[in-house]
Amino acid sequence: MSDDTLTRIQKKNRNAILEAALDVFSTYGFRGATIDQIADASNLSKTNLLYYFPSKEILHKTLLDHLLVTWLDPLHEINADGHPIDEILSYVTRKLEMSRQFPRESRLFANEMLRGAPQFRNFLSTDLKTLVDDKAALFSRWMEEGRINKVHPYHLIFSIWSLTQHYADFDVQVRAILGDEDPFAGAAEFIETVYKRLLVSRTTDESVN
Repeated sequence: MSDDTLTRIQKKNRNAILEAALDVFSTYGFRGATIDQIADASNLSKTNLLYYFPSKEILHKTLLDHLLVTWLDPLHEINADGHPIDEILSYVTRKLEMSRQFPRESRLFANEMLRGAPQFRNFLSTDLKTLVDDKAALFSRWMEEGRINKVHPYHLIFSIWSLTQHYADFDVQVRAILGDEDPFAGAAEFIETVYKRLLVSRTTDESVN
């Protein structure tokens, strides 16, 4: 069902379903979520929901497809002509900001990975791998040029994903430990310090602001 063919009310209902589904899937995972839960959360009948999305699988895949549109944007935005440290730190900042703004989407993605990524397997081995290979090659070139310290470029990317997405995927744990403290207030400075110390040394010729 194309958005172009929907009436205003149909678009409103479809968006309500997607918003409710994001809440339910990110909380209970694909296996734990039910159409009844999503229908209740969207204030629509189960029959009405199934008119827009004939199955839980189709609804879940729609959410994941929407997520991929923006999820990789920060990695795409790393500029080969930019200042290496600035580019990497900007990527870290963008990823952390995504965890702050889109925690449900991060948990949706994480839950899909934990169940073996049945919806993403082809994407992981094609589009994602190609993009990561490209950025890892760029990081390797910067290392060979002496502009940043030599580290494993793929594990550098994995570590950025882990450090930044932790604040969304383990939000309950983080907030239980920190109490009233905003976790993102301290996270940005800490993570930036980690990567500056990892990537910059007295032998590199890059100045860091």
